[in-house]
Amino acid sequence: MTTVLLVRHGRTSANTSGILAGRSPGVQLDEVGERQVAEAGQRVAAIGLKALVSSPLERCRQTADALAAGRTDGLATTVDDGLVECGYGDWTGRSLKELSKEKLWKVVQEQPSAVRFPNGESMREMSARALGSIRDWDERLNAEHGEDTVWAAVSYGDVIKAILADALGLHLDSMQRLLIDPASITVIRYTPVRPYVVTTNSTTAELAGLFPAKKARGRRSATSHDAPVGGGLGAQDGSR
Repeated sequence: MTTVLLVRHGRTSANTSGILAGRSPGVQLDEVGERQVAEAGQRVAAIGLKALVSSPLERCRQTADALAAGRTDGLATTVDDGLVECGYGDWTGRSLKELSKEKLWKVVQEQPSAVRFPNGESMREMSARALGSIRDWDERLNAEHGEDTVWAAVSYGDVIKAILADALGLHLDSMQRLLIDPASITVIRYTPVRPYVVTTNSTTAELAGLFPAKKARGRRSATSHDAPVGGGLGAQDGSR
């Protein structure tokens, strides 16, 4: 039951100015964003991560560096192109206010599964390659470290919304109902039966308690991957 922490990069000047940064080079965290990711690093410092994976773009690399800086285990960051931002094509670098007047904007809002950005990527393609990356890492880390493995992936709002929608069993068109704030952490536990969404869009809550000690984790029944009918005890019951 590998668990992934999906971390959105911290705030950038593109966020505050309403610019769709996309894959533009040189987009870095602003002063608030640097503070946000430093706090995120403190929140995950006590969690025994087996991997720290990041999109190659600067704002995600900066966020991953902040997560690594708060640790004492020397965990290095691995770059994965599968986690890169959606390819917005000709929309890249334009203002959201301007883009909102485009006919495609309404489709992005209401039916993202039907969207292909001009000279760019479709949202279905973005979802498929991001999910493929997450699943590949889950399989690899589970084989190497066991089913109690916890790892972190640093990416973007739309990418994380697509991964989260899949974990919730939602159609991709429902991704716009989800909110993923800068430097937020979303936790998904993958099992052979189904994904379990542990928490979403967390920016302040303590996280270490979501991951019980290994001794507690070891007390599992033959049906430990099943959903607790009637509700469970939370992390304290060893089911996580």
